[in-house]
Amino acid sequence: MRVLMFGWEFPPHISGGLGTASYGLTKGMSKLDDLEVIFVVPKAWGDEDQTGIRLIGANRVPVAYKKICYKGSRRPIEKIEISSRIVPYTDPEDFWKRVRCEVADYSVFIQATDDGTVDFTGRYDASLMDEIYKYSVVASVIAEENEFDIIHAHDWLAYPAGIAAMEVSGKPLVIHVHATDFDRSGGNVNPDVYIIEKNGMDAASKIITVSNRTRDIVINKYHIDPDKVETVYNAVEPVKISEDLFVEKGFDEKVVTFLGRITLQKGPEYFIEAAYKVLKVMPNVRFVMAGSGDMMERMMRRAAYLKITDRFHFTGFLKGKDVFTMLEMSDVYIMPSVSEPFGISPLEAIQSNVPVIISKQSGVAEILTHAVKTDFWDIDAMADAIYGILNYPALAKMFIRNGKEEVIRLKWDNSARHVKDIYERVISQK
Repeated sequence: MRVLMFGWEFPPHISGGLGTASYGLTKGMSKLDDLEVIFVVPKAWGDEDQTGIRLIGANRVPVAYKKICYKGSRRPIEKIEISSRIVPYTDPEDFWKRVRCEVADYSVFIQATDDGTVDFTGRYDASLMDEIYKYSVVASVIAEENEFDIIHAHDWLAYPAGIAAMEVSGKPLVIHVHATDFDRSGGNVNPDVYIIEKNGMDAASKIITVSNRTRDIVINKYHIDPDKVETVYNAVEPVKISEDLFVEKGFDEKVVTFLGRITLQKGPEYFIEAAYKVLKVMPNVRFVMAGSGDMMERMMRRAAYLKITDRFHFTGFLKGKDVFTMLEMSDVYIMPSVSEPFGISPLEAIQSNVPVIISKQSGVAEILTHAVKTDFWDIDAMADAIYGILNYPALAKMFIRNGKEEVIRLKWDNSARHVKDIYERVISQK
């Protein structure tokens, strides 16, 4: 069985859990017999780990192009001509001009580079919607040029690409919901994103969600048949903590760490407020907010207002070895997310011998027993949990010991087998 899989990022070029989960799942799939994965990303950098998979960068796909000289133009203008029903989004006025008129063979034009490929930034910026639809156009070319049995699209960014490949090939589409805009926006949903998500869910033969919490959102908010939606839990890549990761704190104080995007979804303000309560009764604690995001400046201002900046550290975004170096220094890890579809980072913390506090509003809370679980808004319970773990070593050791036994059983191999079973059922139904 060959799978054409569309994602948006792949290690080491990641911005969060999406790239980590995609990598873990494909690595698990590479160990299964009779399963081959072609993984596509908008932009390949050349240093990705391609063990067990074939990685294609849409930015490197050669596509047919021609030079057209317009009257009044002194030089040729290079365009790609692709047969596709997907129209690349430019601006509202131009978009509606395009979709209102009949275009023979659904031919659309997008700008090409000198070597006839489509350029992608690989960033999450103002051009994101453009990138998504350019990706879908190239996806149709990739689908025409490759043999495969099923299509798998990771998260909303890749749904249009998955749909384009499905329309070209006639092969069934499976989408993987790592998060919805209800999670990211706190309920203030972007209508453009909602439409992309809804279209992907309607087009798919099967929808995979990373938790039952996310499954409920898909069913109730997007009005999807429950029989179409199935939960496959994420896992964590086993990590051996090497001796070179051992670090000396350089100070005799406890460290409590928040590690994630500093956005509304992750609940950073509740971490700040809980820290303030802990410091009132336990001043020898340092709090670390590791990450970046649109709420970072606001969190700095709040910490300054509460006069706890001498106890607070903002590290910026961490990845790779730096993540585990930070965890090695930590005595408690906390994830106070307002709405977390899953949450892989608490599993990484447990692997690093750090007891964890997680919000009840996270998908990982469904499968993790040996962790303290509080409501994201309950800063009193959060502060009590931090204080208890820091002051009762036996409690911390119990969480670490039993938590590690739980995490060892959460293997990407198991998730991969579950996904393969879904593929087989979808293909047999088709």
